[in-house]
Amino acid sequence: RTRRARGGGVLERLPMFDRVTETGVAWDDGRVVEADVILWATGFRAAVDHLAPLRLREPGGGIRMDGTRTVRDERVHLVGYGPSASTIGANRAGRAAVRDVMRLLGRAPVAA
Repeated sequence: RTRRARGGGVLERLPMFDRVTETGVAWDDGRVVEADVILWATGFRAAVDHLAPLRLREPGGGIRMDGTRTVRDERVHLVGYGPSASTIGANRAGRAAVRDVMRLLGRAPVAA
């Protein structure tokens, strides 16, 4: 599926960006990319410090979730974080997150 997505121009892997902006991501060299979606695969590590500028954490330090969606920003989904932090849970959660993101973007879900 990944090869098909890359070949079809749907998926483009880019080097690590330096910051998330209101409209996408940016690099220190001046390169900017507008993005509707950022897919960040961390390998099931709870490595979310890079999201600090989004102010997702609650006063106690945790990130409150509604399924895979963060409560503080409906655009941010953490698949494999919290309740979905298992391979089985992440598979289900991934499908649910895709449906939710597609709905948020006003697009029909893509068939598997």
